[in-house]
Amino acid sequence: MKIFDYEIKNRLLALTGLLIIISLVFIPDKYGFATRVFCAVLGFICVGISTGNKKFISEAKALFIIVIIALSVKVTLLEAYIVPTGSMERTIMTGDFLIGSRFVYGMRTPDWIGIPYTDIGIYIPSVRFPKFKEPTVGDVLIFNYPRDRYVKYVKRCIAGPGDTLLIKNKQVYINGVLSELPENYVFSQPEIPSTMQQKAIYLSSETNINKDNMGPVIIPQRGSYYKIDSNTNWRELLPIMMMEGHAAKLEREGVYSLDFTLQDPNELWRRKEKMSVYDPYLGYGKDGKDGKLITPWSQFIGNHNFEYLVIDGIPISEWVGYEVKQNYYWAMGDNRDDSLDSRYWGLIPENFILGEALFAYFSLDLRTWFPRLDRMGTIIK
Repeated sequence: MKIFDYEIKNRLLALTGLLIIISLVFIPDKYGFATRVFCAVLGFICVGISTGNKKFISEAKALFIIVIIALSVKVTLLEAYIVPTGSMERTIMTGDFLIGSRFVYGMRTPDWIGIPYTDIGIYIPSVRFPKFKEPTVGDVLIFNYPRDRYVKYVKRCIAGPGDTLLIKNKQVYINGVLSELPENYVFSQPEIPSTMQQKAIYLSSETNINKDNMGPVIIPQRGSYYKIDSNTNWRELLPIMMMEGHAAKLEREGVYSLDFTLQDPNELWRRKEKMSVYDPYLGYGKDGKDGKLITPWSQFIGNHNFEYLVIDGIPISEWVGYEVKQNYYWAMGDNRDDSLDSRYWGLIPENFILGEALFAYFSLDLRTWFPRLDRMGTIIK
């Protein structure tokens, strides 16, 4: 048996490689071009090794080394991001391919290993190297979305650690001073009056009324201290503790035992489009059987349920307070009325920030699928 005039010596390996290559036809579009490239390279390497031909094997090894170098650069120096939504228009357009700097905020080793472009893998300890600067107000950040860490977002930093943020009549005030709007900001909808409550926003309350009127919100910083007592706002504090590595559950003996997660099932559905993603969650159980997962912002639990909270195996009644371990940031889209941002899901922890957006190296009009040549090389400001 031959392939490309090379004798096949390991048919099983060759067949595996060919099946991987053929699978390219069946990979859904939503997994993108990069997934196809990865599978093509893997399939080529398997076929190459199966021939036993030194030249073919040498070429396969060279290709493998190139891929490893490219991936190493991606996870240490540069961050690539394809913009799927218009939340940053007109600064960044839908269909822009961005390059971001990873090392400016401190290059770090990977914190996850697994199969690329899937959820299959594990988180591992990560080491961050010295940074050139801290994220500052005005920077355009690329970061892991706090409610689905497998998804990347790009937004503008509006407030940093220790700042007090207030949004009134669409205008943003930082520490009592009116914040300057970005150069390419967009307001496309009328202001929502302060008499209209939005339940879906971050920490919805009498002061956090809607996306155009909310605050004051104090952005936590390293060393901030939260007193833990009967008045603690667990919708605010629990996500912070979990983003800093603490495990939490609701444990009421003989009644329920629920595990907290920061992975929002609605975000899973947006990415996977499978109703089965809801099955493990409380309130969405299949055939009337509730799941055992719950998010801190879930409406299926009331504030009174937090008296049964257990963190790292310790009942909440034994906790006195909590000191924050890292800095946090608040980000919003330049297209203010069409942006799912911190007004809805809250804080970005420092360790979720991947890099600073630098420029668009390519751009594609997603309506016509024609390249936008005038966007190539556009510096992100």
